[in-house]
Amino acid sequence: MPERRLRPDRIPRHVAIIMDGNGRWAEQRGLSRIAGHREGIESVRASLRAAHELGIRYLTLYAFSIENWNRPQGEVDELMNLLDHYLETELDEVMRNGIQLRTIGRTDRLPESVRKRLAHALERTRDNTEMTLVFALSYGGRAEIVDAARRLIRDAELGKVDPDALDEKTFAAYLYDPDIPDPDLLIRTGAESRVSNFLLWQIAYTEIYITDLMWPEFRKSHLIDAIIDYQGRERRFGMTSAQVSGGADDE
Repeated sequence: MPERRLRPDRIPRHVAIIMDGNGRWAEQRGLSRIAGHREGIESVRASLRAAHELGIRYLTLYAFSIENWNRPQGEVDELMNLLDHYLETELDEVMRNGIQLRTIGRTDRLPESVRKRLAHALERTRDNTEMTLVFALSYGGRAEIVDAARRLIRDAELGKVDPDALDEKTFAAYLYDPDIPDPDLLIRTGAESRVSNFLLWQIAYTEIYITDLMWPEFRKSHLIDAIIDYQGRERRFGMTSAQVSGGADDE
């Protein structure tokens, strides 16, 4: 069987990653869970650099779910400290590479110090156009849909939206950041086969790639492996293979 190679002409526009396995990686090595989260920061750094080099336009990272607030308070505090430290130390490199930073989620729940650091990073990178890095923070797919419905209902009450004319495009405009295109590829590390309440609206036709690697082990070569796998798939969006290829349908 011939070796599959990366095709530069078929790089996914938007890659989303569920960064799973930090705690398990650490526990397997007799380390604290927070040590795994610290090591996971290096994987964030490596993945962003690789995505930028490969020409991926949008990279969305599931950094902290709305359910993660239920973890032990000590772990939550350490995760917030790591986020604050990342935003402080990585911002210069993000700027050098022309990367715009965005966030999705109920970020009002973040500690004030983190919100301030985040606001500074968002403002400083707002005019960058080479690539977009999206952090899903205090994020849940169901919460996003509920929040969108709330905003839509308020506009309907004000007469700004006609409920009878509501369609998917109109509803999607009420999501956290409707300007971000739906992911082409969703990568999940840590061997688990679930989407964990991540981008539930947006991944309707996203290709999913699952790897046994824990997130602290994930590097550029593994991102390339996922993209090569993606490039070998046929994206039909509900159509037949013949329709996608432009050939005659068998039926």
